[in-house]
Amino acid sequence: MPSPTEEKSWLELELEDDFDEEREQEVDDRRLPQELRVLLANRQKSTLERSFYFRELMRLQAELVKLQDWVQHKGLKLVVLFEGRDSAGKGGVIKRITQRVNPRSCRVVALPAPSDREKTQWYFQRYVPHLPAAGEIVLFDRSWYNRAGVERVMGFATEAQVEEFFRDVPEFERMLARSGVLLVKYWFSITDEEQQLRFLMRIHDPIKQWKLSPMDLQSRVQWEHYTKAKEAMLERTNIAEAPWHIVEGNDKKRARLNCIAHLLSLIPYGEVPHESITLPNRVFNPDYERATLPHDLYVPDRYSR
Repeated sequence: MPSPTEEKSWLELELEDDFDEEREQEVDDRRLPQELRVLLANRQKSTLERSFYFRELMRLQAELVKLQDWVQHKGLKLVVLFEGRDSAGKGGVIKRITQRVNPRSCRVVALPAPSDREKTQWYFQRYVPHLPAAGEIVLFDRSWYNRAGVERVMGFATEAQVEEFFRDVPEFERMLARSGVLLVKYWFSITDEEQQLRFLMRIHDPIKQWKLSPMDLQSRVQWEHYTKAKEAMLERTNIAEAPWHIVEGNDKKRARLNCIAHLLSLIPYGEVPHESITLPNRVFNPDYERATLPHDLYVPDRYSR
């Protein structure tokens, strides 16, 4: 980057805007109450240099754009499931994956608790309408594996229903594979201590309190039960057609880079040929006169210097 006294190119200015956007998303981590400073001081620091993280993230995001282009070009159907403990970092990596791709063909599905009607349906029924068509990427922020996790631990599903799920889900996913769906499954793992710190940060930060639900708080109480449920889930649903991939999540930045790089490595993709784009010249009409709009239509400029 040039020094402040040198003139910056438009590309360098664009990159600075991207960095600023990332900085905005990171500011929350510094807005900590005093009582959490001691806990944070004892937290293991990331070994990634900040400048390297930004450069590598943007490089990987550029590759994600190429991957999306390839998925559209080849008519592929890609589904990525993000599972893991509460506050493990699923949302953070999903945000970085979707940050620069085209939202028209890459969408996030985060379903609420099932309605009374949905509870009477075939268990997988409410997930099926969200599966991709050709050329689409769908990211599930939690998925049908709720049955093997929160529903089992919190008693929302009987052991008979859980057992039925374990019998059905391998065949359901093999059926997806046979239909041409590429299914990738990630489990985000964090330690007990790290989850405690992240929960405390949410409790003491009004901007983050919306992230906490009664189920999240109960997950702290039920830590060991969730561990046993996770182990059973991984053992019984890790199939060749859709294996599990575990992402170590204590270091948020490293987890994001590792997950995105791994996802890119799973799908052979290449450059899609495109016609070169030329910006056409504007047509000037000598008889056109731009109308003067009423001043009260404009948003007040509160930040002019």
